[in-house]
Amino acid sequence: MSQGDVAVASIDDADELNATDTAFDVLGFSQDEKNGIYRIMGSIMHTGNMKFKQKPREEQAEADGTEDADKVTYLLGINSAEFVKSILSPRVRVGNDYVTKGQTVQQCYYSTGALSKAVYEKLFNWLVKRINETLSTRLPRSFFIGVLDIAGFEIFDFNSFEQLCINFTNEKLQQFFNHHMFVLEQEEYKREGIDWVFIDFGLDLQACIELIEKPLGIMSILEEECMFPKATDLTFKEKLYMNHLGKSNNFIKPRPQ
Repeated sequence: MSQGDVAVASIDDADELNATDTAFDVLGFSQDEKNGIYRIMGSIMHTGNMKFKQKPREEQAEADGTEDADKVTYLLGINSAEFVKSILSPRVRVGNDYVTKGQTVQQCYYSTGALSKAVYEKLFNWLVKRINETLSTRLPRSFFIGVLDIAGFEIFDFNSFEQLCINFTNEKLQQFFNHHMFVLEQEEYKREGIDWVFIDFGLDLQACIELIEKPLGIMSILEEECMFPKATDLTFKEKLYMNHLGKSNNFIKPRPQ
């Protein structure tokens, strides 16, 4: 990959690949399935190597060579020129029409990164489903044991969009857990006349959840901005300030560094 060191001293990549290939055989994967997995993974890595540069006297980006894009499209069986065009000038739906939106260099890197993550997610989900089908006993099951980690909220100096989604999911899980374990259970105790000391579970997270997911919330405004060809980080920020600054206790301006 162009942005990292892929060598790990304690790992032999050839041995790991052979072990993985053997594991696929044990799980009953066909040769076509294995080849498909390797082609997709190879395309993801080559996508990360794609480079872009700014056109002279323009904000719009252009490809800085097509060698890696050619490798990606060869592995995926798609047209190279159309693939590069879709990264540089994607079609965006505005109402019932489609318009072409020129991308900056940074936006192109965002697009290839998002594409790689989306393709990897699809492959991972398919792998899990495929392995579960192989390991399934095909016997009816009435009971199961599940383990859920709800304590996964993380705070970094700089939080990515993916981290926002992770933290939002954890807030939803925590709110669900609090409601069922404290609110509903204590209501049941009250109905049954059980003598107990009321437990205050603390902060209600609903206001923060609604700030993110409600109509005209953060996600809604972000989706709206994605539909406008000339939308920028600045216009997104201004809409957030206009709709939520001073109106939601959970929304504040970041402190200057």
